[in-house]
Amino acid sequence: MPIFAALSRHAAPLPEDLQSVAAGFCERLAAVLDAEQAAVLEHEAIAASALKVCVCSQFVADSWLREPGLIAELAAAGDLFAPTRRDQYAAALRTSVGEIDGEPALAKVLRRFRRLEMVRIAWRDLAGWADLDETLADLTALAEACIAAALDYLYARACDRWGTPTLADGRPFNIVVLGMGKLGAWELNYSSDIDLIFAFAEDGMLTGKKEISYGEFFTRLCRSLVKMLDEITVDGFVFRTDVRLRPFGDSGPLIMDFDGMEKYYLTQAREWERYAMIKARQVAGDFETGRQLAALIKPFVYRRYLDYGAFEELRSLKFQIAQELKRRDRLDNVKLGPGGIREVEFIGQAFQLIRGGQEPVLQQREIQVILAALAELKLMSGDDVATLKFAYRFLRRTENHIQEYQDKQTHDLPTQPVVRQILAYSLDFEDWEAFKRELDAVRERVQDTFEQVFSLSEQDTKQRSVRLIWTCAADDDLALEALADYGFSEPRNVLQAIVDFKHSHAVKRMTAKGATILERLVPQTIERVAETEHPETTLPRVLKLFEAVTGRAVYLSLLAENPQALAQLIKLTAASPWIADYLALYPILFDELLDTGALYAPLQKQALREDLGLALSRVEAQDSEQLMIALRLFKHQHVLRVAAADIMGFIPVMVVSDYLTWIAEAILEQVLTRAWAMLGAKHGYPPVTGPEPKHFAILGFGKFGGIELGYGSDLDLVFLYDAADGDALTDGDKPIGTAQFYIRLGQKIRHILDTRMLSGVLYEVDLRLRPNGDSGLLVTHIGHYEAYLRDQAWTWEHQALVRARFVAGDTELQATYEAIRARILALPRDYRALQTQVREMRQKMRDNLAATDPAVFDLKQSAGGIADIEFIVQFCILAHAARHSDLAKYTDNVRLLDGLQAHGLMPAAETALLKQAYCAYRDYGHHQVLQDLSATAAAGDFTALRAEVERLWQQYMC
Repeated sequence: MPIFAALSRHAAPLPEDLQSVAAGFCERLAAVLDAEQAAVLEHEAIAASALKVCVCSQFVADSWLREPGLIAELAAAGDLFAPTRRDQYAAALRTSVGEIDGEPALAKVLRRFRRLEMVRIAWRDLAGWADLDETLADLTALAEACIAAALDYLYARACDRWGTPTLADGRPFNIVVLGMGKLGAWELNYSSDIDLIFAFAEDGMLTGKKEISYGEFFTRLCRSLVKMLDEITVDGFVFRTDVRLRPFGDSGPLIMDFDGMEKYYLTQAREWERYAMIKARQVAGDFETGRQLAALIKPFVYRRYLDYGAFEELRSLKFQIAQELKRRDRLDNVKLGPGGIREVEFIGQAFQLIRGGQEPVLQQREIQVILAALAELKLMSGDDVATLKFAYRFLRRTENHIQEYQDKQTHDLPTQPVVRQILAYSLDFEDWEAFKRELDAVRERVQDTFEQVFSLSEQDTKQRSVRLIWTCAADDDLALEALADYGFSEPRNVLQAIVDFKHSHAVKRMTAKGATILERLVPQTIERVAETEHPETTLPRVLKLFEAVTGRAVYLSLLAENPQALAQLIKLTAASPWIADYLALYPILFDELLDTGALYAPLQKQALREDLGLALSRVEAQDSEQLMIALRLFKHQHVLRVAAADIMGFIPVMVVSDYLTWIAEAILEQVLTRAWAMLGAKHGYPPVTGPEPKHFAILGFGKFGGIELGYGSDLDLVFLYDAADGDALTDGDKPIGTAQFYIRLGQKIRHILDTRMLSGVLYEVDLRLRPNGDSGLLVTHIGHYEAYLRDQAWTWEHQALVRARFVAGDTELQATYEAIRARILALPRDYRALQTQVREMRQKMRDNLAATDPAVFDLKQSAGGIADIEFIVQFCILAHAARHSDLAKYTDNVRLLDGLQAHGLMPAAETALLKQAYCAYRDYGHHQVLQDLSATAAAGDFTALRAEVERLWQQYMC
């Protein structure tokens, strides 16, 4: 008689839609069974269940077809009918493993044992011979037995190779293997992976042929164990193995010693890790030392008081779950979808986290036991507990039957009609519609209960939505949706920036306290950045800034605790990447963000002097290091104020340069005073001087001399002194010559200005404009200076003198210098020769410095740019100062142009045009710097102004 007909006589009637499935299987089975193997079909229980089991599980059917004697073997041993077969797992594996040699053989034994037992478990479940509790216990015990057998074998082999690790008391010891999640709770589902954490008691060294540490020994052992369980071979796999729940996740070591574990869970672990550790249980390894590890971990999981501090994390976790429920691909997921298994588990574990420290009955792992305890403790009503227990069992049976169909790790309801019918039939429902009605009712009741636990307000939901972006970046769809809701037009790029920041080395190195600050700060930041005009570019800038200061979490805390400061930082960063980089370099400036009134109101020159004087009053006279630190802080504070006021449009470009120049002048005045005092304390002072600097002057050239400093400008300086007798000695205990004193004074000033410190350089200093350039003396006598300018200087040096002014020092020497400058600039010059010399110098500059790309307009060096304007002005001053001495009164281009106009040397229209172009170029250049861009423009920009400047160049210089 055909197998299908024979089995149909013993079995309950199959649904009509499934009879063809059963008949097809029976036909294939008949083709592979021999007479002895077919005899198993005569067993009444097998005959009654075989059709249902093999229709409802392709895995069982395929396994039987692949190994025709499989069911006969299970039946003959009695295992198929034994509800307590799991008690023999360990012994059976020990016997099998004891007969093998080598890891390939071990892999084969474990995989065959797993397949045999998975067929047995599925058969008993689908046949209705086992209830849910038996099925979950069998699956868990099977995983434990396989882990233990593999570990014992691999450990022995490792000890043979490298030696045996021993504790301080000499006793050999092995690793501790913690099973997490459903494995730890004796609730493993049919096709579940297993979550493992490894640890070992104490470190040491093995001294064999190759000396290795216990840590290295056990790391190799763990790698071998994971590979043995997880690797797919021709025989399949044992259990998919996940080790990402270990300390530090994927970035952490595979195994840690107990000291490292304890330190991590006390100082680094996050709240969700407490949630995960509720189900942790040792499943293999050294159970003697394992008890010690359990004692270390328990205080981390269960607090001795009502842990209301866990509410925040649980609300966040609940919100994350609730957000995931909205995903379309979760709707038919019995684990993660609405009213699914995870919601039931969350309810139980939430109470465990909060009350487990005071209620020992809650310090268990099985969710069904916990639910019963919640009813006993009257923490939940009996009806709610009964609802959840029924739902949990119903959903877990459904989950197992979904997975038993093909031994696949899926929680989704089937979509194919025949597979739907199979699932409904396996659960004893008449059809899919009847099953779906019951499932929907069960899930609705679960979700109603879930919603009541830690309910979230609308505002809370909004706040957590942005936190979700930071905390669950692994779930891209949810994060992308949240970013889109906040108005980010390119959410994928933004999310990548967040993920890159989160996984950066700087963030991973943060302490637990620092990480907690970030968890508060980043969501606030995302929410505020979303309100800016260009959030997609602003957020990466801010995150880059945060990354730069992660090592100094106090600055991040300042932002997290002061929304106003965070708002200002985002406002400035959105407007200027230069400011973002500046704050990243000098995070001490975060304090400036607290006072918006001061932030956007740079100080005037006299106020700057007073502010710096007050700051330096707290620095001891001879403490050069603290002096340099204080000066740098002062500069950074006030440059930030100028930049903030500039980028927000509170001050025009001409005033920006004024402020930046005043800052430098105030600093130079104090540097000179302090350097003079330091040298005086060591060597005494030159004759006819005293505690105040005398007979010494600092000249500023270029942008500094022209009161046109920009952000990051260096200082072009020349040092002058005036002494009747350079050989006269100073009056201190270590006297030196007066000329040497002034040279050392110049050296000291330069050292204070350009020494590189953690807080940066105060100013880069360029002293090449002194007589004879780099080959000349650092400090020049005033008499030699005039003689050099009169007799040896080149025309370009006289051009430089046009923009040179006294910026600090002895006011008497200032008057002497200004008279010299006036005399030199008023020297008679041949007009045509001067014109040629200036023109040729400009051409050299253009050849060496101008942009070669025709698509780029270099604001300074290209034709029609700033340098052309400056050279026109300098030529006109040098050409006409002999007849109009007051032309040399000023050093800035705007007032020099006004002087040329006043003397009729340049028409008003032409001076107006040159001033317009000069200010436009400088304004554009300033803002290019604040955008971290070069001082260039496109060739099509400023075309009209450039053409006019070029026309005037031809008119005056050719």
